[in-house]
Amino acid sequence: MVTDQQDSIFVGGGGEGYGAPQRLLLKYGNRHGLIAGATGTGKTVTLQILAEGFSAAGVPVFLSDVKGDLSGIAASGSASHKLHEAFSKRAETIGLDLQYRAFPVIFWDLFGEKGHPVRATVEEMGPLLLSRLLDLSEAQEGVLNVAFRLSDEEGLALLDLKDLQALLTFVAENAAAISARYGLVSRESVGAIQRRLLVLENQGGAGLFGEPALDLADLMTVTPEGLGRISILAADRLMNSPRLYATFLLWLLSELFEALPEVGDPDRPKLVFFFDEAHLLFDDAPKALISKVEQVARLIRSKGVGVYFVTQNPADVPDTILGQLGNRVQHALRAFTAKDQKDLAKAAETYRPNPRFRIDEAIRDVGTGEAVTSLLEAKGVPGMAERTLVRPPSSQLGPIDPGIRAAVMAGSPVRGKYDQVLDRESAWEKLRARADAAARAAEAEAARTAEAREFERARRYDGKGYGEAKPRSRSSRSDSVGTAFAKSFARQLGTRSGQALVRGILGSIFGKR
Repeated sequence: MVTDQQDSIFVGGGGEGYGAPQRLLLKYGNRHGLIAGATGTGKTVTLQILAEGFSAAGVPVFLSDVKGDLSGIAASGSASHKLHEAFSKRAETIGLDLQYRAFPVIFWDLFGEKGHPVRATVEEMGPLLLSRLLDLSEAQEGVLNVAFRLSDEEGLALLDLKDLQALLTFVAENAAAISARYGLVSRESVGAIQRRLLVLENQGGAGLFGEPALDLADLMTVTPEGLGRISILAADRLMNSPRLYATFLLWLLSELFEALPEVGDPDRPKLVFFFDEAHLLFDDAPKALISKVEQVARLIRSKGVGVYFVTQNPADVPDTILGQLGNRVQHALRAFTAKDQKDLAKAAETYRPNPRFRIDEAIRDVGTGEAVTSLLEAKGVPGMAERTLVRPPSSQLGPIDPGIRAAVMAGSPVRGKYDQVLDRESAWEKLRARADAAARAAEAEAARTAEAREFERARRYDGKGYGEAKPRSRSSRSDSVGTAFAKSFARQLGTRSGQALVRGILGSIFGKR
């Protein structure tokens, strides 16, 4: 019987008409991979058995659960499961000694509902990814870059959305001076960015930004028994905002790329990252973003990170990135239209030929739970394409009950670490302090002006009455300077947090009248 080995993961095998047992060598696990196929052909199970294999080998895993099915990795499979008989038959066919077991899981959730909250600071996200998230034009992205530059030079930390909103308001109110230094900054562009931020906030994206930010080390832990922990991001709700989903995962990859040291070619990866629904990353993506993904994919393997793209069609992935994916599991592709047939032929061209069958026909005809596989062999050479029966999972197929999820979270190694939001001094607080200082200065100037006016009126007193009094102006220039920033907040920050801020600033300006 086939069992997992120390240096490889058993992916599947075959009986009559199928190829030799297929193993993914851990040594080449950081050479990236592709799991592709039409809906319902078995991609999720393949992702699950690879995650199990890496975990069993002591490799931490990060994956997103777009349908809620993968939470079952935290529970053991069972002989009472409706598919147990089919699994047992498949295991017998491919010679697998199937042992049911659970795997160590940490649940994460951007919304903090089905897992530990996940946050990043606005600074960490950066202007390129934030522009992609907000779908900004080139001119608007330029304004956002200016805002980030200004935050660096002025020491205005951008931690959460209200920091960015406050800074953009500052940029709009000082557009003329900022334009003279950095190039044209229009109030219209600033307003467009602020409207995009409001949409993001309404979609729940505000919860992504803030502190405590995610500590990458928490994604790369192993149990005392040596099993790699599997971090599962609940993405079923997140998929309602596909751009937010794709941008967050790309940010996470970029952070890993920037933070991890070079390790060369380790005997096994330091982390394996599964990017499900990968087409969302590339749909309508600008060239700068595609170049960044290509750079990360090309260089992050030397830092011990393997990236596996999961998508319906290999054509969803740009050729420059597709060529870097050495380990491939191709489930069935349907070819009903001319375009489908063209995509099928293109997919077949990327495999090492097998004289026993035509690869395009195999990809078209394999059934559910079957695949055409090509896994890297000795010296990193692509393996010959083989028709493969994918092994059944050891953990539970399908989602776990909420009670089991709660128990897993209660025993999580990061329990309590991210629960409470931190709000340290940053751009919002500093700009508010500037507004308060301006208001106090305006009050003082108004008081001096009034005192001088009264002195002048007294000086003109001739014993019979006051001389001609000058009409009192409705407002002084100092008043407008002192209140401009506060009024701008009232005008541009329509959220409840913005309104609360305005009340605080206006109270400090007018409360002592």
